[in-house]
Amino acid sequence: MLKVLSSVVAVVAIGTGLVITYLLHKVPEKPHFDLEKWWGIGSKPREEDVAIRNFHINFNDTIIQDLKQRIKNRRPLTKPLEGIQSEYGTNTVYLETILEYWTDKYDFKGRATLLNRFPHYKTRIQGLDIHFIKMQPQTKDLKVLPLLMLHGWPSSSKEFDKVITMLTTPKEGYDFVFEVVAADLPGFGFSEGTNKPGLNPVQIGIIMRNLMRRLGYEKFYIQAGDWGSQCATHMATIFPNEVLGFHTNMPLSSRTISTVKLLVGSLFPTLAVDPKYADRIYPLKKFFSYIMRESGYFHIQATKPDTIGVALTDSPSGLASYVIEKMAISSNRDQLNTPHGGIENLNLDDVLDTITIIWVNNCIVTSSRIYAEGTTKDPEVWTVHNIPSLVPTAAINFKHEVLYQPDWILRDKFQNLVRSTALDIGGHFAGLQTPQMLADDVFESGVAFLKFHGVYSNES
Repeated sequence: MLKVLSSVVAVVAIGTGLVITYLLHKVPEKPHFDLEKWWGIGSKPREEDVAIRNFHINFNDTIIQDLKQRIKNRRPLTKPLEGIQSEYGTNTVYLETILEYWTDKYDFKGRATLLNRFPHYKTRIQGLDIHFIKMQPQTKDLKVLPLLMLHGWPSSSKEFDKVITMLTTPKEGYDFVFEVVAADLPGFGFSEGTNKPGLNPVQIGIIMRNLMRRLGYEKFYIQAGDWGSQCATHMATIFPNEVLGFHTNMPLSSRTISTVKLLVGSLFPTLAVDPKYADRIYPLKKFFSYIMRESGYFHIQATKPDTIGVALTDSPSGLASYVIEKMAISSNRDQLNTPHGGIENLNLDDVLDTITIIWVNNCIVTSSRIYAEGTTKDPEVWTVHNIPSLVPTAAINFKHEVLYQPDWILRDKFQNLVRSTALDIGGHFAGLQTPQMLADDVFESGVAFLKFHGVYSNES
């Protein structure tokens, strides 16, 4: 009787395991999306404005003077506790030096001129004015690959201003070069935000796809990080015949099976991930401790972005403190024992460009709302997360990126992972911190994409 019972239990256990495995690997059907959904104010007009307009960045005197006056009239900042550097957040003694630089030495007009060295445009997509840079290479002898570049929070297309020239300049040993479209996500930078709920990364991806079609690109490549990478991942999933290749510096699989693998891998970390990079994710206790320590802002912006937005909209000192602290930790998480907390891994003018753009456009609230929309319970969004992408994908993992997943997990989502690189340097804002490394990897990935499609001709 015991043998029979044991056999039944074994059969049930095996059957249960097979069912669970099937459910974890099951691919849902792709949802139907309204590709022309209106996000502008009011209802969609009969005739939509499809004009592409020139745009010029301007930090005008009125805004500059108001900003400086607000900073100078700030209340005294509370100093750090004894023996504390950046462990409690922004070191206000160090912040004072940045605020003084912002008001006295930061060249507002010169930085705007520097940003304007690229051609800037705006066009209305699904009711929203979308800002983008479009830079064409000066060459007639090479293949030109159209590349859409998408940033994350709290950035804008500014994040790519060092990389754009590198990508649009012919590189020795390559028979192609890139034509770059670097767009501001809706509600970020100089792009208009929506007054309607529901503008999540899937919907933003649709807007970005429609932008590329507006510009005449029926097929194109994408490079992206942070939330831009989520939008691009959804684009590759929904429009696999239009996205020719996807390069990401924040690769992430959000499929259910990937979460299970992450947990199972903690039992055998040396087998689950290259031992050289195991400490980036295991032990999970250390990883979750880091996430708990650094994700408070994420939880706030995913639940009540408008509340914190009031303070950040009204105070440039507060905005600088908030943004700098997050950019710092994402650039080097091991420097909390310093006054700068990691921000000195980035050029200060680049950081202040980012903050000034947020201030000038009053977009800290509209950009932060992506956290609330991106963590929505909308079943269609999570369905798209669970659908594997067949688009050839290249991943680069910089040392201090927020999250790290080994290739065996990434392939759950990106089944044609044609290139994967891990570096012992760099962080989340790769375009600002390590632009040459990022550009070099995009070129190498371009080779991998072309070989995948069987059209690469230069084997030198």
